Amino acid sequence: MSRLTREIREAARTLLRDKQAQVVIGFEEGSLPLRSRPCFIRKAEDVDRLVWNSFSEINLARYLTKRKEKVALVTKGCDSRALVELIKENQVSRDQVIVIGVPCEGMIDRARVEAEVGHKTIVEVKETENRLALKGRAFEKVLDRREFLYERCKTCDHRNPVLYDMLVGQLLEEKGQDAFSDVEAFNALDREKRWAYLTEEAGKCIRCYACRNACPLCYCPECFVDTSQPQWVGKSTGLSDTLVFHLVRAFHLAGRCVACGACEQACPMGVDIRKLNRKLLKDVKALFNYEAGVSLEEANPLATFSADDPEQFMVNP
Repeated sequence: MSRLTREIREAARTLLRDKQAQVVIGFEEGSLPLRSRPCFIRKAEDVDRLVWNSFSEINLARYLTKRKEKVALVTKGCDSRALVELIKENQVSRDQVIVIGVPCEGMIDRARVEAEVGHKTIVEVKETENRLALKGRAFEKVLDRREFLYERCKTCDHRNPVLYDMLVGQLLEEKGQDAFSDVEAFNALDREKRWAYLTEEAGKCIRCYACRNACPLCYCPECFVDTSQPQWVGKSTGLSDTLVFHLVRAFHLAGRCVACGACEQACPMGVDIRKLNRKLLKDVKALFNYEAGVSLEEANPLATFSADDPEQFMVNP
């Protein structure tokens, strides 16, 4: 058992035993190797189900909206930033949530791990420091976990939770500011190549809306794509309708997206949703010096007005 798992269990046991929280939302072992799944613990005797590992990737802030009971939430950096935005948008009350903060050294991209072993069946995974020891029916292999992190984890500059009531483990040294080198490389392409890339990616989409359903900031009671009166966009998987969905959704998340990667992780078709979101992250940072989910006090620039807002990009796009 890892030290973080043990400390999370101890914190959860105390909160439930003392009736400070009615439910603890965290992670438990998945039914398959390389997977952890969300779990909801309501009894102190059940806290031993809780775990923390390199596969605790889902953004648990997704499970907070419309919840009535007092919640203790296990949060890594991106979860805590999503929680900050939900509080600022009056979707969650700060008093309703006890935040168990967990410093995060990045999550493992299991698709890359599975590809590394030739998609052979993995039956057991053990983590030791920066190593992943894999065991299958006819093989054993040890990998350096740092080489198999999600791309979003490699560029993450908020490895520590920005908001917490209880901290487990030790705070990590932050990596510094994200250089957005991937966005710069994309911007360096000519217009035709950028458009070709976006249309190719949108062409993979089957309109299952897994990206929307996984996003902690997509909480609208009715999404614009589901509205029938008026019907803003067609229901087909045609390129035009699909592009409208992705473009409008990206703009809805401008100044709100915390780059947790829940959308691309949920996508069954491997659509590069991250490209568009990171382009807007960079623009909001450059135009307004604002980063979503970092401060409870700082207002979202697209939800407020300031007389000295930059306007040139509006009058001369």
